[in-house]
Amino acid sequence: MKEIKTEIIIDASPSRVWDVLTDFSAYPDWSTFIVSIEGKAVEGTRLRNTLVLKDRPQVFKPIITRAEPNQAFEWIGSLPLGIFKGRHYFILEASGDQQTKLIHGEQFSGLLHALILRKIGEDTLRAFQRWNKALKERAES
Repeated sequence: MKEIKTEIIIDASPSRVWDVLTDFSAYPDWSTFIVSIEGKAVEGTRLRNTLVLKDRPQVFKPIITRAEPNQAFEWIGSLPLGIFKGRHYFILEASGDQQTKLIHGEQFSGLLHALILRKIGEDTLRAFQRWNKALKERAES
């Protein structure tokens, strides 16, 4: 298993960050990587996400595996036959007065995860970092 993990400090409460993170209808206004999400932040439900990596839109339909308000949100997306699986997560930790440490990452597994990560790993890391900054700006405004 491989992992891409990023962190950023946001000058806003975990509840404010959670509100921005789960207001899917507003993603087109600010999100730089995951440009749209359709669905609700409810564990066990499926989302329809569109992301842009290397200027190419991609649609995937992950299942939400964790939705704990003001604490954690994650989903799992996969390809058939165990070829590729990604566990995408957002952890919100209170950090000081009215600050949140956002831990944002993805764990990759499956038969082709090493090959796929060689092709997209660096671009994905940069996309996560840009997205974190955009979320920070939105939550702090």
